[in-house]
Amino acid sequence: MYDVKKQVYLYLTKNQKSALCNFLRALVKKSPDLSAGDLLKKFIEDETYYLEINASRFEFLSDIINNKDFLNDTELYINECRKYYDYKKKQEPLLKAQKEFEKKKRIFLREVRMSKEAPTSKQLYYYEKLCRKYNIEKKDLASKLEARDEIDKIISEHDPSIINLPEASD
Repeated sequence: MYDVKKQVYLYLTKNQKSALCNFLRALVKKSPDLSAGDLLKKFIEDETYYLEINASRFEFLSDIINNKDFLNDTELYINECRKYYDYKKKQEPLLKAQKEFEKKKRIFLREVRMSKEAPTSKQLYYYEKLCRKYNIEKKDLASKLEARDEIDKIISEHDPSIINLPEASD
């Protein structure tokens, strides 16, 4: 799409070209069910109407809206936008899977980091309180991960009514 953008609308200024391309790209994105020809027809009809009532955002199109070069450039750009958004739609499941993998990777790495760090004083205090409350023999906790898991285990065994307890490990 970006290569085609460099090739089209060479007769417009930089700002005009940018505004027109952004509008066309948004039009294509907003109307995925319309074909490129239908989008071109809709764009030309709308702009002709707005030019007639002097309310167009693209006043510079008044002289070139029916020009063959302009129509060819617009159709080419709309086709490229359509290809770009179709490609993006096909990539969506892959990107979603990649995000999910990255999320699992972050969770795993956080747990690895926690397994190497000593438990916090808050975790130890909370663990001691739970052990006293439920008459459980205390274990020697070596890491934040072990402390978190032990606290979760005690809570789930003795007080299942607590569902969303904030993690004491962070």
